[in-house]
Amino acid sequence: MPPAKKRTRAYDPARTRAAVLAQFGNVREAVSGLTPEQLALPTRLGRWTVRELVAHIGMALTAIERSLARPEPPKRDAVLLDWPFATAASSSAIDDFTRRLAEEHPDLDAYLAGIARRLVEQLDTHPGSRLLETNAGALPLADYLVTRAVELVVHTDDLNAAVPGLAVPLDRQALACATRLLADALAEKAPGGATEVRVPPYAVVQCVEGPRHTRGTPPNVVETDPLTWIRLATGRLTWAEAVAAAQVSASGDRADLGALLPLLS
Repeated sequence: MPPAKKRTRAYDPARTRAAVLAQFGNVREAVSGLTPEQLALPTRLGRWTVRELVAHIGMALTAIERSLARPEPPKRDAVLLDWPFATAASSSAIDDFTRRLAEEHPDLDAYLAGIARRLVEQLDTHPGSRLLETNAGALPLADYLVTRAVELVVHTDDLNAAVPGLAVPLDRQALACATRLLADALAEKAPGGATEVRVPPYAVVQCVEGPRHTRGTPPNVVETDPLTWIRLATGRLTWAEAVAAAQVSASGDRADLGALLPLLS
């Protein structure tokens, strides 16, 4: 789909960069204190252990390095909103690559430190306009960095779920990036104005076909917090589970989003 057909939210490149580096720093600090027993714990990501999850977090950032090593695409042919819908196609290859990385890098501290150092060098060297070949198509580095913030937030939450008491903090701007991109992906998947989805304090989007409200309180409203929204959008939590646990409020005939989720898996 040509970029002009999609209305993509703008993200400040400097703030995105700071968010990615801050969140990766949070992960590195937490991982440095994990014991072999904790690294062997299972995760909610199929057969991956915590060690493999950490290897995958590093892999998500080295995707920039791998893309920069390839020739620059001749022109941009994708927009940021293409990315959430392109992730599932490469899941098998990602699984294989992740397992290999975990085996090849027994010293996770050194592995993550090297990634952090090279990432800063790459971001200092290349402009945000530099096109990258990605799984979604040719995207500018500045846009692709937003997707890395999403990956970091999602997998930090996976780490926290896997290791009791770990509580890796989430950088506020990284959380905002993840919330907004996934909210916009919902509006892209189900265009319309019948339902308002609110994820305070970061995002409000209109979606779902049907009568569009023009003033006052919309007839169909969904509201939840950022982490619950991210878990719903990525399949970590089902709509039914979230409603039953009162983690999401939904009012109106068109406020059931269960059939539209997850967006990214």
